[in-house]
Amino acid sequence: MPEVIPSAVRKTAFVVTASLALLTTACTGQSGSGASDDPTKDTTINFWHAWSAPNEVQAVKTLVSGFEKAHPNIHVNVVGNMTDDKINQALRSGGDKAPDVISSFTTNNVGKFCSSGALVDLNPFFKKSGIDPTATFPRTMNEYTRFEGNRCTVPLLGDAYGLYYNKTEFKKAGISRPPRTWSEFEADARKLTIPGGDSYKQLGFMPDYHGWETTTEHYFAQFSPTYFAKDGTSNLAKDPAFEQGFSLQKRLVDELGGFQKLEKFRSTLGDEWGPRHPFHTGQVAMQLDGEWRLGMALAAKPNFDIGVAPLPVPDDRAAQYGKGYITGTIAGISASSHKQNAAWEFVKYITTDTDAVVGFSNDLHNVPSTLAALKSPKLKYDPRFKTFLDIAADPNSTTTPASVNGGVYLATIQQLGYDYESGKVTDLKAGLKKTAAQIDTDIAQAK
Repeated sequence: MPEVIPSAVRKTAFVVTASLALLTTACTGQSGSGASDDPTKDTTINFWHAWSAPNEVQAVKTLVSGFEKAHPNIHVNVVGNMTDDKINQALRSGGDKAPDVISSFTTNNVGKFCSSGALVDLNPFFKKSGIDPTATFPRTMNEYTRFEGNRCTVPLLGDAYGLYYNKTEFKKAGISRPPRTWSEFEADARKLTIPGGDSYKQLGFMPDYHGWETTTEHYFAQFSPTYFAKDGTSNLAKDPAFEQGFSLQKRLVDELGGFQKLEKFRSTLGDEWGPRHPFHTGQVAMQLDGEWRLGMALAAKPNFDIGVAPLPVPDDRAAQYGKGYITGTIAGISASSHKQNAAWEFVKYITTDTDAVVGFSNDLHNVPSTLAALKSPKLKYDPRFKTFLDIAADPNSTTTPASVNGGVYLATIQQLGYDYESGKVTDLKAGLKKTAAQIDTDIAQAK
């Protein structure tokens, strides 16, 4: 596991800005003659991606080398450290230096990539190659790589969210196993919280939405919400899963000391990406986080035993324990590319070749993105990492749906979360209705 900020996580830092940038994108249109190239001829394609850390760059080089060895006539010019904003500008402008293949950390922008025509629909390419995406990729990854029937992207490794817990403190508190339902989680969080004056010696769990990965969508995933109705309007005020998710989080905030006390404590804690992360130091006994946290926590050399488990589920969904929130990196082919068949050979290799996906996963320590790779004996990982492999393969795992305006609707929901936990919003039902109306307005304007 690398000690650097995981690439598949850094998308959270620019989800909103990238989404807004995409809103101003002019439609590029699908290329009518782009797929007429002969992929058996000698050619060079451009691949733009967002990885930048030394170990990540090396992993990409290894992946590309494997492809070029298998396809000696297709050469890949690699350009790294590209944000969605830069990629989008290049897709609009086109030209010889523009990307033929792109990779993005921001699954929230799939809807905009697809609806704008910036990336080609890959369904015909899959059909031509005799590959069934539904039998190749986990169900949730199939969901977040398409929009309204258009599969303009494909999964390229994934992220799964689970629960990290301090096994040493669990034993001290007489807790025999990680919580499987939210009621068990609440009880454990209270039991693991040790007051310290007007603060805490140890907090069972940091529930605040500013507490790193404790975002609304990560909480809500365990309630299996339906974000949009069949007519495309927001379901926020209609699906009880949202009210249940908000209520759970607010109850945790209140039970563990209240918003002001928790925020004061949070301000004293270490950085999310540094060795002083509060879970590493033992200041927080449980942590909602992705698969990358295990390596980072182990690298910090904590003085306790680390446990990993799926996140709890609602008590009335106990049979679904084992699921989680899934997201990940995506890849696609530029609609303006005149080398789409050659580009497809590259995309097909890096996303569907089992050994290629497994090797890339081993190098980056992210979750493999094909069903075959998830079961490959060539995977190398800490035994605890299997929790995330199982979450990724679980048919009950969920993700957030693509939208025409990217992740704007998620930012709007998150803002309601901030206002509700802090007490600015006291009537949750009214807040849900107002937020749903705002989401509908924003989507209508984007269209």
